Amino acid sequence: MKHASGVLVALWALLALTGEGAAPGQGAGREGAVPAAAPAGAQAPPFERTGTRRRVAPPARRLSAAQLAGQRVVFAYEGPRPPRALLRRVAQGRAAGVVLFRRNLGSVGGLRRTLGRLQRATRRSPVQLPLVVMVDQEGGPVRRLPGGPRRSAAAVGAIGSPSAAHRDGRAAGSALRAVGANVDLAPVADVCRPGSALERERRCYGRRVGQVTRLAGAFARGLRSRGVEATLKHFPGFGGARMNTDDAPVRIELPRGRLRNVDERPFATLAPRAPLVMLSTAVYPSLDSRHPAALSRKVATGELRRQLSFRGVTVSDALDTPAVARHGGPGRLAVLAVRAGTDIVLFGRGYRAGERAARAVADRLRSGALRRRPFERAATRVLRLRSRLAGVSRRRVRSNSGG
Repeated sequence: MKHASGVLVALWALLALTGEGAAPGQGAGREGAVPAAAPAGAQAPPFERTGTRRRVAPPARRLSAAQLAGQRVVFAYEGPRPPRALLRRVAQGRAAGVVLFRRNLGSVGGLRRTLGRLQRATRRSPVQLPLVVMVDQEGGPVRRLPGGPRRSAAAVGAIGSPSAAHRDGRAAGSALRAVGANVDLAPVADVCRPGSALERERRCYGRRVGQVTRLAGAFARGLRSRGVEATLKHFPGFGGARMNTDDAPVRIELPRGRLRNVDERPFATLAPRAPLVMLSTAVYPSLDSRHPAALSRKVATGELRRQLSFRGVTVSDALDTPAVARHGGPGRLAVLAVRAGTDIVLFGRGYRAGERAARAVADRLRSGALRRRPFERAATRVLRLRSRLAGVSRRRVRSNSGG
């Protein structure tokens, strides 16, 4: 994924290096001159489509069980260099992508070279599509990379300006592009309640549905203008949680009608054109009294796909946290999430958890415990996202070339 010129690449790197350092965020899911920001009240769609020709995804039916399982896992790794096992996995077509944290950043240039090496490995693989490279760059305290946005979502919400949210989306997109990442695990589309964990952490745009929808949509448009895809989170809404799922299991005791009329409404408006939605790891007893959302078929498939008609890619919040620990280790959690209809499972603490998850899913697929046809449909959604990422990258290059 190349920019229009070496000068531009150097400029992005310089901007990122001179930006304010990222503070640690919570967990994997808490963890630029294209269209100007839409004015308040404008009806422009929050996610633009593009006619750019994309690399064609290989048919999922031609992939082996291990390769299909790999399309359902995004891998983390320790330190600035990925393990050789991850590079081999990518070259064999057995990984959807990687998720980056502060620990992976030795320098902007070094991380960009590392990601370039990983992307080159895909060209030798049976799945010759860009890896999904995810970063949690919400703004304010939750920034894995140097650079913007320096404001928190709460600060943007206090301003109430979609143009400010759009600028912050552009800043986040620039930080990701500086290293070669292509998916932001943002914006937060949750409607906050007084005293909630997200409100204390200054990570949501406000308490009003309309404001959250406008600002989250504007942030997403800003990301897209920089060639980065957005991830709406945390479905079906985490704004009523008093604790963070990185610290303990969480139950959100809201009636189904309240969840649908308040918490899900930003997703209902934005998700039909969104590329990705992140599923919460809290339990919502009015929807499913036993399983966290990312492990619940009633939520991941029934509520999001059927009720809201979402057609994009779903990704779990981090599955190596106390919120889901009682449901088992990485292998069992991945199988539960896949069976529920979650397209991509995410483990943020290191490579081995993702490896165990992929192995368990491949084993269940071979044995028939996971049905191949729906599995292929989910893998196809991921492959189409990867194809789309190639198209978005080229669209951004043409925009730069046009001055």
